[in-house]
Amino acid sequence: QVLPVESGGGLVQAGGSLRLSCSASGRTITAYTIGWFRQAPGKEREFVAAIRWNADSPYYGEVGKGRFTISRDTIRNTVNLQLNSLKPEDTAVYYCALSSDASYVNRASLYVYWGQGTQVTVSS
Repeated sequence: QVLPVESGGGLVQAGGSLRLSCSASGRTITAYTIGWFRQAPGKEREFVAAIRWNADSPYYGEVGKGRFTISRDTIRNTVNLQLNSLKPEDTAVYYCALSSDASYVNRASLYVYWGQGTQVTVSS
């Protein structure tokens, strides 16, 4: 088994965009629900978005609505999180996680495989 690996983070000016990607074994990732969470220093972990690979069904937490879009890339077997209109308060480490339980996609406890995270920093 392999851990999810996030990429695409970096420093961006407020109002800009980033595309984050989550990669894992092709056979593994297609069997899971893939979730994105974020955590800023001193803050609680927040559910951002998730997608059930097989159903191609997106779900969004409150912080992920409107400006963010989650999608699957069936060519590269990755899940992307498009971050648009970024604000300084979006600054956090963004984590990709895999869950085999599709009942409650926003519950972090149901995700069993976690990546190391990718830093997103938004400057004013």
